[in-house]
Amino acid sequence: MRTIKLTIEYDGSDYVGWQRQPNGLSVQQVVEEALTQLLGQSVSLHSSGRTDAGVHALAMVAHFHTERDLPLQAFRDGVNRFLPATVAVQRAEEAAADFHARFDARGKWYRYSLYPAQVRSPQHSRRAWWIRSPLNLAAMRQASVDFIGRHDFAAFRTSGCAAKTTVREIFSVELLQQGELLFVDVRGSGFLRNMVRMMVGTLVEIGQGKRPVEDVAALLEGGKANGPAHTAPSHGLCLMEVWYGVEKANKTLDIP
Repeated sequence: MRTIKLTIEYDGSDYVGWQRQPNGLSVQQVVEEALTQLLGQSVSLHSSGRTDAGVHALAMVAHFHTERDLPLQAFRDGVNRFLPATVAVQRAEEAAADFHARFDARGKWYRYSLYPAQVRSPQHSRRAWWIRSPLNLAAMRQASVDFIGRHDFAAFRTSGCAAKTTVREIFSVELLQQGELLFVDVRGSGFLRNMVRMMVGTLVEIGQGKRPVEDVAALLEGGKANGPAHTAPSHGLCLMEVWYGVEKANKTLDIP
């Protein structure tokens, strides 16, 4: 039995999220159906996590098991022939037999894209949150420092989050200006449901002067803040990378 690890890129605009759901088409469904067409057998993917409706991914990691003796290239190019233009397998690798895309993940990098401008941009409308009012980047950067470290992020999750613990570790939060866009890059050990979107929404309100800088610390400590954390729209969020420990290193190099 082989364990195949896939790195998948997708535009989530037209999907109900990564995970299969009864109310619409998911990314997981279209990839599993493409694999089934290629292999002639039912395939179940195990992913590194979930993304909500409208959220994108540059590098969602998922794995599956198969006994088919196909070259690795077939699991990339062959699958891509059956996928829509909005989804593509970027890498196919042979992983250790006990590799698990979710449980072996050691950290993730999410990027949230903001478009601060007086006039909306159709070019960025599906991938960035348009912010019309000016942003105080110095205040946002000052507040972002309070996210770094190990904290209880109970105030930064939405209803329906099934996590057993709300404690998470954030490695870094960076605000990067590139051309017309402002990126908020968040790296951490793991994330609660809508956690990054609520972190960004709160930072934006601070940048707009609607909250004091101290609200991030107050929310993390369960103290008094100026209202609950604000949730940024889903379409600005993208999963950029998932990384793993060396103990689960791939046995075979990914194909070029």
